[in-house]
Amino acid sequence: MTTPSRRGFMGAAAAAVSGVATGSVAAPLAASAADVCPVDAMAAEISAKLFADDGMARPVPETPTVSDLAKGLDRTLVLGGGGEYYVAWYCGFFHGLFEKGVDLNIAEMVVGTSAGAYAGSSLTSGHFQHLRLTFDFFGHFPSLFAKLAPLSSPNVSQKRAREINFSVKNGDPASIRAIGHAALAADNRVNGPAVERLAALLTDDSTTGWPVARMYTTANDCYTGERLVIDQAVARKNNIPLAHAAGASSSLPGVIGPTLLGQRFCMDGGISKTWAHTDLVAGSRRAIVITLTNGYEGSLLSGIPHDIYKEIDALVATGTKAMLIIAGTPPGVNLLDPREIEPALRAGYERAKVEADKIQKFWA
Repeated sequence: MTTPSRRGFMGAAAAAVSGVATGSVAAPLAASAADVCPVDAMAAEISAKLFADDGMARPVPETPTVSDLAKGLDRTLVLGGGGEYYVAWYCGFFHGLFEKGVDLNIAEMVVGTSAGAYAGSSLTSGHFQHLRLTFDFFGHFPSLFAKLAPLSSPNVSQKRAREINFSVKNGDPASIRAIGHAALAADNRVNGPAVERLAALLTDDSTTGWPVARMYTTANDCYTGERLVIDQAVARKNNIPLAHAAGASSSLPGVIGPTLLGQRFCMDGGISKTWAHTDLVAGSRRAIVITLTNGYEGSLLSGIPHDIYKEIDALVATGTKAMLIIAGTPPGVNLLDPREIEPALRAGYERAKVEADKIQKFWA
């Protein structure tokens, strides 16, 4: 750099510093931000055009809205997420309810997210009944379950995805995309067929098809941040087996997946602005909503703020009568630790004794 140009550079820099101090150079800063926006807009436009026909994306409504999926239905069921612990809790809960003569499978629509996708798939496919009658439920079943949900020490790329997931404080698309991009870049050891092993145990023939039309799973597009909803029609259009969709819904950033649904790499359905996707059953006559926590207390799997009570209020505002069951977690429990599977099974089983009569009356 020559002396004159160096002086010019230094002078310009000084002017810029002075301008920042007085607030007079907002334009160059704004121009810099604007330079990025057209690229994002262009990429979003291309993506929207190419994926418009796969039928997966379904935005989360900003205000209480009757769902076209649930309008006119009587009984609906929403099953939220919560890691291996919560899959086991659901299994114990369903087992206990069946012993009490209560069958949640009478629901006309079941929405499953993450652990709830596994549990709902098992319930609606009818395979859960086979499992509970075939296995020693509190003996052999927990050890088999644990083998299919191994715990491993995270590498640095996994740590990045996990830390970003827990550091975000907003469920807006930009935050979800940031998590999704980190998930895409994580070197996860549990991928591909390994993602489906647990689903195969729980759903059996759902590894090749989508047995029932009333089962819905959720996921999030890692690239766009869009909420994805998979039902039988969408699944058949994109060649997605139910077990695979359940695995995608449970692809926690930095732990498992991402999992390919159609041509979209997807992550856990719980990485969303909605805690349990209750909006999907809005407008049904009665909905039972089961979640691990209230969304902001206890053991969580994301830093995105949630409040299940607000979601229930929005659901009720559409005319739906709602029953909320919050499972709860023991203090300090690791939701991804296979050693928690047997205690979770028993916790769900015991909770069923408390809720069975209430559910029976609610759905009578």
